[in-house]
Amino acid sequence: MSRPAASAAQRTAAIGRHLMSTSAVTPKSRVDAPDEAPVLFESNGPVRTYILNRPAKLNALNEPMLNLLRPQIEEWCQGELAKVIVGRGVGRAFCAGGDVESVVQAASKEETRPQAIDFFHREFEMDYILAAVPKPYVAVMDGITMGGGVGLSVNAQFRVATEKTVFAMPETKIGYCPDVGASYFLSRIDGEIGTYLALTGDTITGRAVYEHGFATHYIPSRRIPALLERLAALEEPTFQMISDLLEQESSERESDEVSSPFVGAKREALDTAFRHNTVEEIFAELTKISETHQDEGIRTWAANTLKMLGDRSPTSLKVALTAIRKGKPMNLLEALQMEMNIATAFCSGGSPDFQTGVTSVLVNKEKSRPAWSPAHLNEVNDEEIRRTFFSKFSPEQDTAPKITPPAYLPQPNQLADPMRYALPTEVEIRSMVDGSHRDSGATEITLDELLAKFDRARGRKPGMREKILEVVQRKCVSEQDKHMDKRWLKWKH
Repeated sequence: MSRPAASAAQRTAAIGRHLMSTSAVTPKSRVDAPDEAPVLFESNGPVRTYILNRPAKLNALNEPMLNLLRPQIEEWCQGELAKVIVGRGVGRAFCAGGDVESVVQAASKEETRPQAIDFFHREFEMDYILAAVPKPYVAVMDGITMGGGVGLSVNAQFRVATEKTVFAMPETKIGYCPDVGASYFLSRIDGEIGTYLALTGDTITGRAVYEHGFATHYIPSRRIPALLERLAALEEPTFQMISDLLEQESSERESDEVSSPFVGAKREALDTAFRHNTVEEIFAELTKISETHQDEGIRTWAANTLKMLGDRSPTSLKVALTAIRKGKPMNLLEALQMEMNIATAFCSGGSPDFQTGVTSVLVNKEKSRPAWSPAHLNEVNDEEIRRTFFSKFSPEQDTAPKITPPAYLPQPNQLADPMRYALPTEVEIRSMVDGSHRDSGATEITLDELLAKFDRARGRKPGMREKILEVVQRKCVSEQDKHMDKRWLKWKH
């Protein structure tokens, strides 16, 4: 595939601009310059870049950052000069989340509580704007990407993970609930991976972020400067040109590179345990697996997962699971509104665990389990959870703010599919196997034919063959044709 066209003069100029900009954004200079803006903006050819610039705080989102981000992003969305939008961070993180310490402090007093609620309102509207950007948006998740950082990136058309990416939604650790659209994107990821991440707050790293669909591309960190240079050298960039460029910079898995741990039998155990609609059933299934599974490694995984869940806020577990299940049929705007209602409930004292968790985990940095209230699952009233977090607060009752995106953005049912440039999902692989996919062309298919069809559709995307083979091994059986020397794939479930 040929390199996107650009004149030698343009490339030289782009390289010069890139070197000048990167020389000014080294982590050390940022840490040593506290008066610098918490978000920086760059123009480089057709590319407009926002750079999160609080490295000492791992670029955690706060009110001044939102004040800077939204008007600039909106200007780029509506202007003609900006052809591509890029988001990245300085230092070890893209963005490690929202500045919840300040939020909890504001929420603790009635007179400042509206400020806490307003922070979530503005953050969630910013997340929707970035998901609905009518131009190519490339989020570079090169480092810690958690909570609020996930909201800024996970619905971008192009999401780049590197070996430094650390991805998590850790809200149940601090007595809160996954937000920033988590009930939308975690509910749609393959199997029950999203449910697992929402409840445990566990991290996935590097290539696993790509393999599970949270990123659309995996590019080694050392190649990011060259990627940005090549983006800036594009003359009239299109979505397809950017996709081709990202694929050229992408990397196949090295033989010694760690992939996702959630494959094969462990993935089957995870999907089995987290398929349930109550937290109690999940605990019971994990207990059963930890005691009876024939594989010692999986028994250990189940026991460790039980311990993780046991350390989380029981209230947060209940709220998180309910939100994930409710979010699956919702569009992104509906999911964000539900999460806005939930955030309002937490800020309004719906549970003391938010303040308890932030104080214990983030402020005091205690290692022991926070003093959750209620302390145990069997003490949590399900009806109270439903009433407080899913009924009491809403714009219709004038008890929660309404998420209102700018009118010029696409409607929620017109948003681009965030999985278009990612690895194929299990749902897509299944539809190709059972003949319901628009490109299947037949009701029966062999493994070689399946791989070939996705090669044609996705252009031999790195890691795609490995993912398809893993899904087929776990989800399919093959049947010998009685008249032909072929083995047809059949979906098991």
